[in-house]
Amino acid sequence: MPADLAVIGLGQLGLPLARAAVAAGIPTLGYESGDPAPLAPADLRRMLSKGFLPTDDPAGLGRVRTAVICAPTPRGADGGLDLGQVTAAARVLAARMRPHTTVILESPVHPGTTEGHLRAVLEEGSGLRAGRDFHLAYSPSRVDPGNRDHGPANTPKVIGGLTPACTESAAAFYGRITDRVVRARGLREAETVQLLETNFRHVNIALVNEMAVLCHDLGVDLWDVIRCAETKPFGFQAFRPGPGVGGHGVPQDLSGHRVRPLRMVELAQQVNQQMPRYVVQRAATLLNEHGKSARGARVLLLGVTYKPDHADQQGTPAREIAVRLMELGATVSYHDPLVPSWSVLDRPVPRADSLYEAAAAADLTILLQPHRTYDLQGLSVKAQLLLDTQGVTPTGAAHRL
Repeated sequence: MPADLAVIGLGQLGLPLARAAVAAGIPTLGYESGDPAPLAPADLRRMLSKGFLPTDDPAGLGRVRTAVICAPTPRGADGGLDLGQVTAAARVLAARMRPHTTVILESPVHPGTTEGHLRAVLEEGSGLRAGRDFHLAYSPSRVDPGNRDHGPANTPKVIGGLTPACTESAAAFYGRITDRVVRARGLREAETVQLLETNFRHVNIALVNEMAVLCHDLGVDLWDVIRCAETKPFGFQAFRPGPGVGGHGVPQDLSGHRVRPLRMVELAQQVNQQMPRYVVQRAATLLNEHGKSARGARVLLLGVTYKPDHADQQGTPAREIAVRLMELGATVSYHDPLVPSWSVLDRPVPRADSLYEAAAAADLTILLQPHRTYDLQGLSVKAQLLLDTQGVTPTGAAHRL
């Protein structure tokens, strides 16, 4: 069965799209020039049986009706988004693209990138003209790994095209996957939706992280404050503090893009980047209050991924926390059911085989990510000293952030 869709880039963004497409009955070619994101064998077999074809051969890209570019755009050395992998994907596609193809970009980019950069690469490599010979659109990815309530089918998809016809062509494709398609006015509007959604998350996390520090200084139970505040049926959305902000959605302040930077986003980045340091500070204080020094202390880190129940370590604050603890002279070990081995500064960190034995032996246990498999009640009983950075342990069972 010939593929109808090509997903270019089988990473954090592309793999969920490919999975959703084949589940909707769309034969899908998954192109990845490097190593794809890890996929459980059973999940891969299920996708293959429904028409999924993973490949590193770009020849098939010229035989699909729709191509979605999901290449990563990591933060570059200058702090901006690195478009290198998007550009490479576009060149591979352009060399094989046929007329009437619908090309959609889902990678996080600054407003204006799809028209100002991607369009030029595609037109130069294909000899075709966007809006006349092929459709060009942008759709912000709304992937939330591990979310059991919201997946591609019930998460509305925003579409913005170079022309109205481009928008409708992209909308027709996504309408086969999701229950609702939302049409933006154009490319820049769709790109800016992604900008707003990502920055909304970081700014609100920064606010509640600052509240965590303030409430600790005041002797106020922030977790109870949030519990009460979230009963307000309007004008409030609950966010919770944590040891830092990880994940693939990096905040964007548009510095260096000939526009006024978003000062609130800059400040939010500063606040969130301080949280690993604050966790270590709290850890050292707790040890001191219990007659122990951070130097020589045995510290166990629980959950070193960037979010619960998900193996991805992109941007995890656990790494910086481990480094800072080691700099204080602590002996650091970890436990994570999803991470069989872990290294910091190119040095392997010892992995605890028995969670409760390790917690009982450690001078301090720091809960970073509350994976579903953790028995928090049992953990709070076994641990000598427990710092809960997520506020999930039973009230009074641990020291909370």
